[in-house]
Amino acid sequence: MPIIYERQNNIGVFTMDNPKVNAFTPLMHKEFHDALQSFLADEQAHVGVLTGAGDRAFCAGDDIKHPWGQGSLKADLDAHFRPSAANRQDRRPGWERETALMERNKPIIAAVNGPALGMGLFYLLTHTDIRIAVPSAFFGFPEIAYGMAGAGGLAQVGRHLPRTVAMSMLLTGEPLSAEDALKFHLINELVEPDELMNRAMEIATVIASHPPLSVKIEMEAFNRGVEMPRRDAIQYSTHLYRLQRATYLLDPDNKALPLADS
Repeated sequence: MPIIYERQNNIGVFTMDNPKVNAFTPLMHKEFHDALQSFLADEQAHVGVLTGAGDRAFCAGDDIKHPWGQGSLKADLDAHFRPSAANRQDRRPGWERETALMERNKPIIAAVNGPALGMGLFYLLTHTDIRIAVPSAFFGFPEIAYGMAGAGGLAQVGRHLPRTVAMSMLLTGEPLSAEDALKFHLINELVEPDELMNRAMEIATVIASHPPLSVKIEMEAFNRGVEMPRRDAIQYSTHLYRLQRATYLLDPDNKALPLADS
């Protein structure tokens, strides 16, 4: 299977494995969708790690050897306005849409072992929260050169990069180097290849040691809060905090600290 998912203790590890550069086929989008659903539904999986197999690429984008479309213009239009179907998972548009829209309340760490381009960068921005990369990595959306624009809105690149940096990358199609990605906070750290997975798993282990409910609420408060006016964000986060603390206080087996003002 090109998408390999396995749980190591409380850490779910996703590996994109499609030699030579881990490009996504339509079927891989379905496999990634299903793996994410399994990860989110598994109460024993507290945090995830996403990486690519080998040492050539994290993910080079969609596999251009697989044709785009459903077979006719009418079929393409019909597919655009209906959910993806299991019996058409070898075509596009497909399960990349459901994967893009999936709400996620568990953190995922990216271990970026090489270039992240196109859909590889899209999934990096959409479904990872902390990113560790090797110095040879680079990041870009080259699709504009092929009449396939729209990545800026699809991946909400403006949430991740300053406007001038984002527009330069999107409109020229030129990638960001690993050093520039670090400078502009697209990634958190640069490490040598032989340290990459160890560092990602080290961070994942720290997160997995925290109460799972607290991690989920922190994810929820952050993701909702950035879309809310300040007052609404404060009130919403306060509600989540109080509900969380009440849950801990009512559970005699929970080792969380009591409320400071109780």
